[in-house]
Amino acid sequence: MRVFVTGASGHLGSAVLPELLRAGHQVVGLARSDAAAAAIEKLGARARRGDLSDLDVLREEAAASDGVVHLAFRHDLMLSGDLAGAATVDLRALAALADGLDGSGKPLVGTSGTAMLAMGGVVGRPGTERDVFPGGGYRIDAENFVAGLASRGVRSSIVRLAPTVHSSLDHHGFITVIVAAARQHGYAAYVGEGANRWPAVHTLDAADLYRLALEKAPAGSRLHAAADEGVPFREIATAVGRNLGIPVRGIRPEEAEGYFGFLGSFAQMDNPASSAITRELLGWHPSRPGLIADLDAGHYFQP
Repeated sequence: MRVFVTGASGHLGSAVLPELLRAGHQVVGLARSDAAAAAIEKLGARARRGDLSDLDVLREEAAASDGVVHLAFRHDLMLSGDLAGAATVDLRALAALADGLDGSGKPLVGTSGTAMLAMGGVVGRPGTERDVFPGGGYRIDAENFVAGLASRGVRSSIVRLAPTVHSSLDHHGFITVIVAAARQHGYAAYVGEGANRWPAVHTLDAADLYRLALEKAPAGSRLHAAADEGVPFREIATAVGRNLGIPVRGIRPEEAEGYFGFLGSFAQMDNPASSAITRELLGWHPSRPGLIADLDAGHYFQP
């Protein structure tokens, strides 16, 4: 396949591109800068200059491709607290990609997150791929839009990423924020008793899933990139403290934003997520180290 990938030079893209190329696909990556273009070309793909606001570029590349993997997201807006703005940009980009694929039967793999399950009210049990919401919310509208493309002749699927996508390729994700907060404050923290759970997935296992989704996910599929179903946040904090050689302690909910910054609410979220349906449907078998083992590998704590 000729595959168009947005977010091709980012954390996930740096793993998805090699995975697609190894499988024999030709890859064109969206590059918003000269540095991004150079990174894409170094991996062996072709770069197309543009960003998520270049809707004509997105339509053109989608129409010229045999499939699309949409990884890009305006993380700068998210980090500034403008989740609504980031979501709006994402929806417009998806609409442009869909215009290029309408009626073709070609695949479009979109990206969401398991965190939207907790935000949507799934509590007390692991969320599953069958959990859906009618609309109205961060990531939910985009996810429903992609799933709905099945009725427009697009073999669409959504990968819900665990909030913790971890590996030595991760330089800006949630774990890096947690480690930075621990360094800054001199102790590793969890909120309350720290019993809330986060799913996790190694970057390379997530890349495997994107390839499988592109190649064979049924239209309208929702998929879970979650290898660890739910790691108690206290265990995450303990591993951070152990590797930094600093104390570990609980903080009150009202202290979370001051300690974690924009992650204050996420750090309290209980978000276990099952991937049993995904594994059976696509034959996905995550095999890389789990979150705690990857933390103990030490790469997150290098100067």
